[in-house]
Order: sequence, then C-alpha cells, then structure tokens
Amino acid sequence: MSLDDKFIPIQLGFYDTLSTFFKTIARIFGYPNNTGLPKVPLISDDEWARTSFLENLPIHRTSWPPVQRPETWFEVFFSPSPKLDTVQRYIYESKEEGFYNFYIENYKNIYFLPDWFSEFLQVRLNFCLDINALETFRELFFIALVVYSQVVMLRIALSWFIFINPYTFPWCYIAAAVDWTEEVLQGIVPSVLGVNITGTVFLGVLGVIADSLNHLVFTMPFLPSEGEKSKLLINGELKDVLVFHYLPLLWYRHPIPNELREFWYKKRPDILYYMQQSYQNLDIQFLPNNLEILGRLENKR
Repeated sequence: MSLDDKFIPIQLGFYDTLSTFFKTIARIFGYPNNTGLPKVPLISDDEWARTSFLENLPIHRTSWPPVQRPETWFEVFFSPSPKLDTVQRYIYESKEEGFYNFYIENYKNIYFLPDWFSEFLQVRLNFCLDINALETFRELFFIALVVYSQVVMLRIALSWFIFINPYTFPWCYIAAAVDWTEEVLQGIVPSVLGVNITGTVFLGVLGVIADSLNHLVFTMPFLPSEGEKSKLLINGELKDVLVFHYLPLLWYRHPIPNELREFWYKKRPDILYYMQQSYQNLDIQFLPNNLEILGRLENKR
C-alpha cells in the first residue's frame, strides 16, 4: 500500500465532516427545500445569439494620446493639431433604396446618440443632412480635452519640483485650472504610499472621454435604432456592417425640412420624383410649402 492510499480514509473523513457541517448550517435556511439561487441564470436564445454576435465583432482601435503625423514643416517643428480617428460613413445611392443611404462598419465599441436626443437635434435644431456643425463641435471638444490633459500633466510635473512654487506667477494659472479637480476627487481617490494620485486618475478619465469621441457615430437623417445589421464584401473581405437606408423614420413622423424640399424641387427633381413615386401611399409632403399652398388654393377654386 502506497503512502497516498493510507491518506484516503483521512481525506474521505474530512470531506464527510465538512459536508455534514455545511448541511447543518444550510438547514437553518430551509435546505433542502430552499435550494438557493440558481447556479446559471436562464438566458433566452435571442439574448444568447445577440451576446455571441457582439463578442465576435471587431474593435475600432484608436490610440491615446492621438498619434501625431506631421504633414508640413510647420507641423514638424510645432506639432500638428490632434485629429479624431472616427468611424467612416460610406454614402451610396440606388434606385431601390433611394438617395440618402449609408453604411458603417460594425464594431464592438462604437457609440450612438440616444434616439430621443438624435430626434431633438434633427427636429428642433434642424441637424438633418448637414452635420458639419456637429462634427466641428466634436473635433473642437476633442482638441480642448487634449490640451487640458496636457495642462494636467504639466501640473503633475510641477508638483515633483520642490524648488518651484506653483502658486506664483506664471504657474498660478496652471494651478488654478487644475487644482479644483483635486479638491473634488481628494475625498474619493485615496493616496498610494503617501502619494496623491488624483491628478493621474483625472487624467485617465479625460483620456476615456476624449477617446470615446472617436467611436461616436452620427446617424442623421436616421435614428440610431434604424440601423440594420448586415454583411458586405469590402476590399475582398466579408465584414459586419450597419446599413441605414430607405425613408428615414423622422421624415414620416415629422415634416421634411422645407429647405430640403426646396432643394429637391429646384436642383434635384430626380430625388423629388423618386420620393413621390416610391412613397405616394404615405401622407408625406414632398413639395415646398409655397407650392403646396398654391396647389390647395387652386383646388379650392
């Protein structure tokens, strides 16, 4: 008999003792009638399929701080301005789907505006097709976060030089711009080995917010929920995409912007003809307001 075989009775006795002990404790809580929480929560087939689909999607990879690629001699010596690395929108036209279709590559880490906020921007603020103002605001906000993160890094560096008083001119402006974050976070973020790391934590938060702007996708004139999952052959590779096509839902719920209808009537009659023929069964006004009013007056006569 080997040494391991001699310890088998001791092992079994130990296991039986623990089992009896835990069963005694469990009976206080209603065991065996009360079996406790299930080991694995029940997941429907749809949820499981959606989870598997999202796990297989690629990641939109970006870098923080943003990669600098100087293109001129001025940028070589004075550094280029930070640039976003956004998800590209590919616009296309077809006789079946219309003139305002586009698709994007589907990634695991892309973000969209909530439907209610996207509807507010399009209906109340008239961000329908021309989203240059939104793109400009996002880029300026991104640059502001990058510049402010550099200021935070400079403030952290100043704290390591004991011969520099950060509360004297000109360093006091940097301290005033950053130290308020320390007052807010100092009661939340603990020190590590006596070193205050609130600036480092805040710098990480700035990086997450700035990098998330790279993954934000504007879907005007569609709502984000109108995207349809599909697959397309791009550069010889089958990729997952989100397609936004046909008539935008907001153009059915709300009047189409009159400026757009005037553009169709004056410069793109082919679009106007397509809309009138394809969606003639829907109660949608495709003509400009002035022509619509004249038509109603003539019908009354």
